Amino acid sequence: MHPFSYTRVSDTRAALDAGRRGGRYIAGGTTLVDLMRETVERPRALVDISALPLREVTVTRRGGLRIGALVRMAEAAAHPRVRALYPVISQALELSASAQLRNMATIGGNIMQRTRCSYFRDVTAACNKREPGTGCAALHGVNRTHAILGTSDDCVATHPSDVAVAFAALEATVHLLGPAGERTVPFADFLLEPGSTPSREQALRPGELITAVEIPALPRPLKSGYLKVRDRQSYEFALTSAAVALHIRGGVIREAKVAAGGVGTVPWKLPAVEGRLIGQRPSDALWTTAAERAADGARPLPHNRFKVELLRRTVERQLRVIGGGK
Repeated sequence: MHPFSYTRVSDTRAALDAGRRGGRYIAGGTTLVDLMRETVERPRALVDISALPLREVTVTRRGGLRIGALVRMAEAAAHPRVRALYPVISQALELSASAQLRNMATIGGNIMQRTRCSYFRDVTAACNKREPGTGCAALHGVNRTHAILGTSDDCVATHPSDVAVAFAALEATVHLLGPAGERTVPFADFLLEPGSTPSREQALRPGELITAVEIPALPRPLKSGYLKVRDRQSYEFALTSAAVALHIRGGVIREAKVAAGGVGTVPWKLPAVEGRLIGQRPSDALWTTAAERAADGARPLPHNRFKVELLRRTVERQLRVIGGGK
């Protein structure tokens, strides 16, 4: 590790003051500390925000859900309101990591975590995300686990978060607090596709702090769930995943929310799949037809072409699990 200063704060004003001066926020530290050990990240100052009062899970006035940024992953997954209203969130969290990590890592930190791309974490490899302008070693290297959606000539790294896929599907909103005050950003706009600037990963302004993630109220009854496909069952990142939420009334799909993980540079919303579902009656044929659109726009690499078909099958399977059929 490189030398750094450490400050622990107990109120948001002190946190913002430290952030304005260039301090990096840290709570559970399950990602940042690893990256510091590997010298991928070299912050000069850490600001410990774990004592801030951002630990509540509340039902909003309209019937949605607000999860504080410092709620632990394990706490959010086990919360009765999360499990009852949006089981897709609980399932995504429980499939995310080991129990030890879930007991430490926070919701805000989870969506801020950086890619698991091996070239990003190897400081001797070319990586535009870590060191802009050096190139992307994954383009012509071992790219089996890399993205097929949202890629660019500068970066093909996947976003690793599972719960972020659920948030993307449910069209959540991120609440932020910064030197200029409070603002909200749609989750779809918070995590940024790499384009020509892969080192800029979130729509955060200098010194801003995530305070909560809010999931809007959705029509009831709502069935939802998360499916994760990986090389091994225990503590592994997704090759593909699917977050699905369906509102079915009178035998017709009235609302459909679908997103995929493990395949995109950001959690990947699937509007073409959703469009095929809305207004239709659940059936095995419908799930197959809708899932055919899951890989629209895919740009596979030499070693991850299998993800195109795997993504379609993952989405189809989860649509069938959530929606049933005949």
